[in-house]
Amino acid sequence: MQSIERIGKRFWYMTPVSETDRPILGMVAGNERTLMIDAGNSEDHANLFKDMLKVQGVDEPSYVVLTHWHWDHIFGLSALGNTVSFSSKKTRNDIEKLLPLSWSNEAIDQRVAEGTEIEFCANAIKQEFPDHRDITITLPEVTFDDEIEIDLGGITCVIKHVGGDHAEDSVVVYVKEEKILFLADSIYPDIFSAKDNYTVEGTRDLLRKIEVFDADTFILSHSGIISKKEFQDQANLLRSIGDLTEKHRGNSKLMIEDFRKKVNRDLTEEELETIEYFVNGFEMSSNTPN
Repeated sequence: MQSIERIGKRFWYMTPVSETDRPILGMVAGNERTLMIDAGNSEDHANLFKDMLKVQGVDEPSYVVLTHWHWDHIFGLSALGNTVSFSSKKTRNDIEKLLPLSWSNEAIDQRVAEGTEIEFCANAIKQEFPDHRDITITLPEVTFDDEIEIDLGGITCVIKHVGGDHAEDSVVVYVKEEKILFLADSIYPDIFSAKDNYTVEGTRDLLRKIEVFDADTFILSHSGIISKKEFQDQANLLRSIGDLTEKHRGNSKLMIEDFRKKVNRDLTEEELETIEYFVNGFEMSSNTPN
């Protein structure tokens, strides 16, 4: 069951659903305008968010920003016809590639077999659209290269391209006056390659771009809300394992031994998984022709 939650005075969000891969949707309510963050994975998802906000007395979105091109963040855009949509130029270019695709079970299954779609997304699409799959791919209207700032009246949002392994086009949204940083999926690994992976340089570059923001609250689209301390712990984990990946050239056994000595305990499931992702990234980059 999804619910609406509030952070501070100006920010609302709807909780995610893992089964159908519905990410968190955000809304920043200014004195003059409102900004919705991501369009949802279907028109039903977007409309539910708007309806639940209306109960809370929050206006319809004036603007919507897409954090990246993945289906679960954009398929609801067709339900936001009276809303001005924003994205990076790269996001729009990537969405354009979806325009000719069919979303029938047969077409989706064929793309999975070809390796151009992953089974996790295919199953989630089928569950989100069990009957009438009238998916309309809608392109964002306003694009930017690196950064754009939007004044909503009494509150300002900075939208910044940060990239990362999960999606090269990822942007984050910084709600300046509330010190909220909407990370979306940017800090997640690449799940669309043969093996889930992080790359050392991709992770370092991403963290450098994220950490310039003075945020107290961080929002991850499929994981939830975390504190500044929790984000710092996550960033430190990624940096530490990235360093070990370079030091031991992707040797997982040596990385695990070294990290266990550093923390003086057995490693958690998350730590072991993160090591595995960096090892995968190192192996993939090592096998890439120069």
